[in-house]
Formats: sequence, C-alpha cells, structure tokens
Amino acid sequence: MKERNHAFDFLCGICILRMITLHTITFCGHKDDGWWNTVMAWSFFFMCFFFFKAGYFNKTVSGDSKSYVKDKVKRLLVPYFSWGMIGLIVYMSFLPFEISRYHHPIEPMEWSHVWRTSAFWGNEPTWFLLSFFSAYVLVHFIKKIHIVKPISVFQTVIILFCPFISYWLWKQDNPLPLSLSNVFMGIFFFNMGRTWHWLIDKSGRKLTLIICSFLCIAFIFLNIFWHGEYIMHSNRFVGDPLAAFVNTFIILPALSGLLIKLPLPRIPIVNYIGQHSMVYFVLHYPLMQFYRFMHISFGHSIYGHYDDFIILELVVLSICTWLVPYIEAVPVLSGRWKKKK
Repeated sequence: MKERNHAFDFLCGICILRMITLHTITFCGHKDDGWWNTVMAWSFFFMCFFFFKAGYFNKTVSGDSKSYVKDKVKRLLVPYFSWGMIGLIVYMSFLPFEISRYHHPIEPMEWSHVWRTSAFWGNEPTWFLLSFFSAYVLVHFIKKIHIVKPISVFQTVIILFCPFISYWLWKQDNPLPLSLSNVFMGIFFFNMGRTWHWLIDKSGRKLTLIICSFLCIAFIFLNIFWHGEYIMHSNRFVGDPLAAFVNTFIILPALSGLLIKLPLPRIPIVNYIGQHSMVYFVLHYPLMQFYRFMHISFGHSIYGHYDDFIILELVVLSICTWLVPYIEAVPVLSGRWKKKK
C-alpha cells in the first residue's frame, strides 16, 4: 500500500484545534484578547482549507446525479440534522436553568435562527455541513453543463466568477438563506484544490518546494502590510477584501504543497485529530454547552475565567478522542456509510 502522506491530516488537525479553541475562548469571554486576535489574523484561512482539501482528494464529481446527491445527503445532511438535534436537546434541557439565572436566554431565541444561519441552537458549527453539501452538489452540476463549447472553458469561467458572486452577496448583506452565501467561495476553493493536485503531480519535488517557499514568504509579507480576512461562516470580509482573497489564494497551495513535498512526519495527537476531524467537529460544541450549562445550574459562570478555558479545552478534546471509535461506528452520526460492492 502507498504510504500515507501526513500533510493534510496535520493541517486538518491544526484547523480543528483552532476551531475548538475559538469556541472555548468565546464561551469563556476572552475572544477579544490581543494574543487571540493575533492567532486569528494568521489563521483565518483554515475554514477555506476544508473545501480546498475536499477538492484536492476528490477523484470525480461526475457520474449519475441521483446517486451522487444521495451519497452526499447520507454523508453530510444526515449528520447535519442528527447533530443539530443533539445540540438542540442539550440546549433545551438546560434552558430553564439559564432563564432562572439570567431571566432570559443567553442567545436570542428566534425561530428564524436556523433559516438565517443554518445552525442549530446548541450546535452552531453544523452550518458547515450544509454549506459543504451545497458546494459538492453545485460543483457536480457545474461539471454537467453542456451548453457551450469548449465545455471546460465555460465551466472554468463560472468557477472563476464565484468569488465575485460571494463578494457581491456580502455587499448585499448576504441575502441568501441558511448562510449559503459562502457556498460560492467554497466552490472556488474546492476546484482550486483539484487544480493544485493536478499541478503538484506534474511538478517535481524541487520545483514545488521552491514555488511553495516563495509563496509562504509572500503570504507573510502581504499579511503584515496588506491584511484582510475572509470569514467563511458568515461570508464576511474583514479589512481589505482583495487582500483577504489574495492571501488565502496564496497560502492554501503554498502551505499544503510545502508540507506534502518535505514530507511531514506524523505528529501523533494532531494527525489523529485530523484523521477523525468529523467527530471533533460535530461533537465539541454540545460538550461545551453541557459544561457551561452545568456551571450555570450550580450558580457559576465560566465567563471571564481562564481556568475554565483550560479545563474545558482539555475535557472536550479528551471526551472527543475517547468517543471517536464509537461515533464513527454509527453512520447516522459520522456519515461513514459502508460502500456497496
């Protein structure tokens, strides 16, 4: 068997650790601390990386549309609803204690919440699964277009136009429901990952390392002097929008290509998290809600406490790691359905 390349597992693991830390530090009221703002300013591109990675490893988006969509429904939408309901149950179970202490819910209880954000109360990160599903499906149907020849050129024009659509939607205050304004940027980075896989296979190791090293240096320089951030969740640009796009466009292939060609050794904990990222992604938020509500029930708020931040981070990572094999064995929760022979 071909030896596994650990670069993407490592990057995926770093992305998950960053995301869990972001949510933990937000729960504990330190999101706006200077040191964390610096971390975010240098890692804003990691949610885009998931789409890039999906495109890099995706062998085909063609084939029978019914079978293709059905497969993505099972792997992404079923866990989306399953974990959304799990989060909702946790949230609603503790809501009376929350109201008793604060006299109102901490988060606004509006029925339009899911329609606007595609996230469930109690498990906000589920938005990603719906956006991921939508990007997969749209990429599939873009590849099905046969109205203009040459087809590949027409499809490429559509894909290249996607960031402009995303930017326009942001300027229109993201009118699409279910936070789907971010899907167009997802389509672009998905196809960028596919293209990069083709390019990196054609290039030699030495040439790839030279190009990627140059791009990494360019990213560092540009991010210092021409900074911008793209927030995938809300399809929002912070700072200079063009800088956000250019810097993300540079760093995704640069970082992945550099680590692929070195090659990177396996980093046990980080790579394990990256290999099982789905479990950490869908499980961590309900665990955080449970931890927070348990404290509220006993009259203690974790807001403003660094000790709770450290404890919560360790508890969540430990429980997620412990439950990985059990959750992955349940397809409704993990999206890991056995392929038909």
